[in-house]
Amino acid sequence: MDTGELLAERFEEHRGHLKAVAYRMLGSLAEAEDAVQEAWLRLGRTDPDEIGNLGGWLTTVTGRICLDLLRSRTARREQPMDETFVPDPVIRPLPRTDPEEEALHADSVGVALLVVLERLDPDERLAFVLHDMFAVPFDDIAPVVERTPAATRQLASRARRRVRDTTPPSEPDLGRQKEVLDAFMAAARGGDFEALVAVLHPDVVLRADAGTLVRGAAASKVLTGARTVAESALLFARYTAAARTVLVNDALGLLSVVDGRPQSVMSVTVTDGRITGMYILADPERLSRLQVPA
Repeated sequence: MDTGELLAERFEEHRGHLKAVAYRMLGSLAEAEDAVQEAWLRLGRTDPDEIGNLGGWLTTVTGRICLDLLRSRTARREQPMDETFVPDPVIRPLPRTDPEEEALHADSVGVALLVVLERLDPDERLAFVLHDMFAVPFDDIAPVVERTPAATRQLASRARRRVRDTTPPSEPDLGRQKEVLDAFMAAARGGDFEALVAVLHPDVVLRADAGTLVRGAAASKVLTGARTVAESALLFARYTAAARTVLVNDALGLLSVVDGRPQSVMSVTVTDGRITGMYILADPERLSRLQVPA
């Protein structure tokens, strides 16, 4: 095996980790793949003998690529982050094993947390993701954000407080999540408004991201309150009727498929037996790029 083949093999050993880093940084599966590919290209332009720790080098390089993308996003925006934005979900079929066993293997980052990360400044997001999620030392992160290690520590600390204060608590038990989600689906399919209200938290928040081209009742929106969200659920009950339960990142959710095409993916947060958050991706363009289980 020549040097190039050996380097490619070693890179592939880190690809899954790098994609996890990029996905948490960008909230986009397609952009995460692009960032990992760019890291590979940069590795090809670097003398391997100058890299002491390949895994650490690739992680920080991927972080730098993602930071540049986030800064570019921020520079292009004329207005603050759209409240309706829902990050790309990772969809998997329900396991045939016990839900508690599956929970041990579930992704550690949920859609609700990704929504919170979208509202961090790019430098804060990088510091938090690399340090708190992947244990990268501040000394290694500091050159990427062009700050001292002490200032980088402060970035992560601010981000940590915002994440802690704004990420809704979530029921980790998939079995209990399923009970609540089944009750929601039964109420929506049966047109039972009061049963829907009962399964929703009084302060439930629904975020629906349908993209920029969809208009009318199906357009992107943020709704709050159990009765308002219940009314919307009845309006779109036909999609619930076509939905099946899947794993969406670290929790249960609903995948609606009509005529073989995904129409929406919904992730929920459940707390104390009621739904507190609903995150719906219904953007046709983005849905077409997702890997949907058969």
